Amino acid sequence: MTRKQKRLTVIGGALGFLGLATALTFYALGQKASYFYMPADLQQATLPPGERIRLGGLVEEGTIVRGQGTEVAFSVTDKEKSVKVVFNGLLPDLFREEQGVITEGTFRPDGVFVADSVLAKHDETYMPKEVADSLKAKGVWQESTQ
Repeated sequence: MTRKQKRLTVIGGALGFLGLATALTFYALGQKASYFYMPADLQQATLPPGERIRLGGLVEEGTIVRGQGTEVAFSVTDKEKSVKVVFNGLLPDLFREEQGVITEGTFRPDGVFVADSVLAKHDETYMPKEVADSLKAKGVWQESTQ
């Protein structure tokens, strides 16, 4: 082999290695993606059983029911549709009715969303961006001007 052929072999091997590393990275990221849905969006969505998603909206008024221990049931709404959510754990301190929330988890066969994490707003003017954008598009939520 000449020097030129050796150099081209090394460059080709390095490009192949980088291509493989890039492909594996994108594959791994694709496996960890959890998509964001509002309750009304779930009608058009075809979710495979057990797929992890993020469900966002407002905590529906009058739906918070505390069970035994740390179990809590509530509904998330976008003022069009509602989805019943069950969560077993400690809720954020600022979790309450009519406030923005994002839950992450999976659906049970009976249609109830089982959340393993609940994120709530952190001050009086904050609403999660994805929730705010979706609610604004539907004309349900408007930013307060303070």
